[in-house]
Amino acid sequence: MRRFGRTVVAAALAVAVVAGTAGWAAGDSRPAVTGPPPGSAAWRAGSAGGRALPDPETASPYEVARFFAALDGDARRELVRAHPLVVGNLDGAPLPLRYEANRLAVLATGAARYASLAGPGRQILAFDPRGRGQVAEVFGDLERAAHVSVVVPGSDNDAATHDAARGPHTGPAGMARALRAAAGDGTAVVAWTGYTTPVGVGLDAATGRLAEAGAVRLARFTAGLDAVGAPDPVLFCHSYGSVVCGLAARHADASDVVVLGSPGMRADTAAGLGTRARVWAARGPSDWIADVPNVEFAGLGHGADPTSPAFGARRVPAGDVRGHTGYFVPGTGSLAAFAAIAKGEVR
Repeated sequence: MRRFGRTVVAAALAVAVVAGTAGWAAGDSRPAVTGPPPGSAAWRAGSAGGRALPDPETASPYEVARFFAALDGDARRELVRAHPLVVGNLDGAPLPLRYEANRLAVLATGAARYASLAGPGRQILAFDPRGRGQVAEVFGDLERAAHVSVVVPGSDNDAATHDAARGPHTGPAGMARALRAAAGDGTAVVAWTGYTTPVGVGLDAATGRLAEAGAVRLARFTAGLDAVGAPDPVLFCHSYGSVVCGLAARHADASDVVVLGSPGMRADTAAGLGTRARVWAARGPSDWIADVPNVEFAGLGHGADPTSPAFGARRVPAGDVRGHTGYFVPGTGSLAAFAAIAKGEVR
């Protein structure tokens, strides 16, 4: 009974932290973008070489890969031209086709906030303009990489802000660039803003609703990488992104799951995640996330602290990390450790 009382008090404190930071206004809640991309109805009605096109919602990435392997170049290019939003988001489709399809899809929006994504040299692996927009971008040569990492960001990230000007080495694209530079050639890094993230530190950030939707998308995304022959990725999960990774872990095709600045993973222990992947955790000494109570009660909070000894994750050195977003700053022990994990150098 005393333990229950402490849990209630901690939950109340979690509510107070969230409410005091961002409030409980209904406008804080964001609908999760789920389901197949726009244009899927027209895609389902089409065909290629006399064959029905794979359903974007029900076909597995492996079925998609087999379908495209049977097509010639002209048929592939015609599908990109006719259905860029579908091909660009179709896990299991050839990577060059997705890059070109998403370039066309970005241009088709005519939106200035997305225009830079269609610039020379950008490798956009997914793009969905619905809601605040979702995007995944590749840094390095994903087709030939010996090692692959995926950066899963937290709150306040979307297709427009994923590469926005901000502090160096922060944000999804900034973190991915820093990791790619530290890990070097032979490694590809994907900045995956592939789910609807919370805005601010409000009710969405305190619950798992958006993370649950994101976890389904992340698991499918990793299956798509496997379907095109990419190595099992290392997932680097920042802040609320670690909640997504915690829920996706048992279904995601990953070699390692690394969480940083985590409010919890909705599991009591690393073993409770149900994954064969190695689990790592980092938290800097000045990261404000340490002030968020590690509870899960009545749907609020995300559970145990992944950096606690009882959780059972491997610790990543982070003593020189400053703030909540400094984990990928060059010269830090955390980035050096991340690069070693990304390259498979740590056993």
